[in-house]
Amino acid sequence: MEQKLIVGVIGLGFGRSHMQAAMAYGAEIAAVCDTNVERLNARCDENNIPVQVRCTDWHEVVNNDRINVVIIASPDRLHREMAVACLEAGKHVLCEKPLALTRDDMDAIIAATKKTDAKCMVGQICRFTPAFVKAKELIDAGEIGELFYVESEYAHDYEKMLRSTPNHWRTDPLRHGVVGGGCHAVDLLRWIAGDPTEVVAYGVHKMLPMVPYDDTTISLLKFPNDVIGKVFVSTGCKRNYTMRSLFYGTRGTIICDNTSDHMQLFKIGEDGMCVNENPEIIPIDINNHNTQHEFRVFAEHIINDTPVKMSAEEGAKSVEVCLSIVRSAEIGQAVKPDYNF
Repeated sequence: MEQKLIVGVIGLGFGRSHMQAAMAYGAEIAAVCDTNVERLNARCDENNIPVQVRCTDWHEVVNNDRINVVIIASPDRLHREMAVACLEAGKHVLCEKPLALTRDDMDAIIAATKKTDAKCMVGQICRFTPAFVKAKELIDAGEIGELFYVESEYAHDYEKMLRSTPNHWRTDPLRHGVVGGGCHAVDLLRWIAGDPTEVVAYGVHKMLPMVPYDDTTISLLKFPNDVIGKVFVSTGCKRNYTMRSLFYGTRGTIICDNTSDHMQLFKIGEDGMCVNENPEIIPIDINNHNTQHEFRVFAEHIINDTPVKMSAEEGAKSVEVCLSIVRSAEIGQAVKPDYNF
């Protein structure tokens, strides 16, 4: 008999998309929680969620014995307490990225996963973004030869949202832009090129006076197999949101991002030169928050009882690289990430 997924959702910012993904899959929504009552009611109304399953206290989700899956899309600093409580209650957890903001919090979540049979998956959405999925497919198939350089950026101007909402959760001192948003770019490069062995970074703080951390950071990374890379993170830059990414191989180059309807593929011929100066244009669906695919993968892990690829440990590794980048920019020295969780 197929297992029925009974879902609780905590947080209706990004959680709205997660809730809709669960509904599209056919899961039952048994509880929806948000401390903002106006947002809670508006987003539940638009999705026909009954009034009786709405709440403002996340403990009601944890204490609901019917619920076997919880989606955590709360502010990052709350992930540890909520994830640990859900896992200890035997509930499967899909936790928005980043897994947590500190090493101690990540250790606590990972420890909780080891004491239960419940699944825990981190929502690293770039692994479901069509352009990046296609890029990895081409790289794994050898279409651009052996990788030697990878690059990604997280360019997202936070100023409007921070000015419109005093004490916005993105101003949390622990939520450095590299950790909170840049973890997208870091996780993408880890997924494709492996775990960086060393990082060196520089940061500046010129655009967002309301945050206590650098609003622009650039880092250079060493990856396995003689691959080098770069991650650019700016939460104050004046431009449209993008995660433009480049992958250079010995037989070609891929240029793509999460907001365009195409990607570029340059390839070389038998003479070792580019076949032509104009790249192949590959059409791509624009879906930079493909939560439907993400939830479907998570649900299949639960139903088929298979290991979660985007596990708490995987999510922690991406945050560890981010923390190493922040540390390197602070001390002006190279830092080696510690992946021992």
